[in-house]
Amino acid sequence: MNNSDFFALSFNSGYLTFLDQTKLPGIEDYVQTDDYERIAVGIERLEIRGAPAIGIAAAYALALAVKNKTVGIEEDFDKAYSRIARTRPTAVNLFYALGVIKTSFESLSDKSKAYDVLLNKAKEIHSDDIDKCRKISENGLAVFNKKSRVLTHCNAGMLATGGMGTAVGVIAYAFEKGMVEKVYADETRPLFQGSRLTAFELDKLGIPFSIQIDSAAAVLMQKGLVDLVITGADRIAANGDSANKIGTYNLAVLCNYHKIPFYIAAPTSTIDTGTETGAGIKVEERSKDEITRINNSLITKEHFNVFSPAFDVTPNELITGIITEEKLHYPPYKF
Repeated sequence: MNNSDFFALSFNSGYLTFLDQTKLPGIEDYVQTDDYERIAVGIERLEIRGAPAIGIAAAYALALAVKNKTVGIEEDFDKAYSRIARTRPTAVNLFYALGVIKTSFESLSDKSKAYDVLLNKAKEIHSDDIDKCRKISENGLAVFNKKSRVLTHCNAGMLATGGMGTAVGVIAYAFEKGMVEKVYADETRPLFQGSRLTAFELDKLGIPFSIQIDSAAAVLMQKGLVDLVITGADRIAANGDSANKIGTYNLAVLCNYHKIPFYIAAPTSTIDTGTETGAGIKVEERSKDEITRINNSLITKEHFNVFSPAFDVTPNELITGIITEEKLHYPPYKF
């Protein structure tokens, strides 16, 4: 499961290196930078994506914002903080990481030491996510009571985290234990994170899989080919309502109808206890180009109106369980 052929994020010798996920699976192109603006752009473009990975990248970006700074360091930090906070409004891990780094910066009496202190804190956030992913995967084994066919949506694997992944991490660990027969990966419109990224990971890990269009999930369930569904999450409200990639709510409704267990896998840093219900989760609207174009080629009329939310919110009553690094949570959810 520890596949060394690729990684999402790595920090070495003063530079963040990240895999440009917009070019996968055809091209594995790594970007190396010590410029926080380049990292911010990478998050916005979805070159860096997945709630935990976004948080880790944001932490490193804030540290890099004060690298080699001696004059005006507080102004530079505030500017970078504001810039990075604007990148992706729904993923709570972004704001969790920014908050941790900001608290560390503000507590420093000697700001000349900021880079080293903030970099160490960013590395702690990264290391912590690696550990949380491992524990999530181990805790997730409890949802399997037989060798199963699993359906997943979007990408919640190594590409979306600092470690082995959340939903895909659970699947990969269960596969190692002989509990996964096959994975069905929703292609995940509009940006195909399933057919491009999850398929890329499953192939690397040697796990049998098939890709299907999102709207084929119902047919798979109708034919009895799906035993359970596991997805990730970008923000979980205090009552368990969970925001994830658009199309996740569809799956939860289908699972409810077909009596199939539906699970969320996410670290506790994705749980937003300050948001009582899903109604309080701000859902990001993406560019219409992500719907009207594929690889920058127009596939419909330019002037057509588009509805393009990046996420939907699954009500807690449709979620069988939420797998975290602490434990497997069951309803009623009270975080």
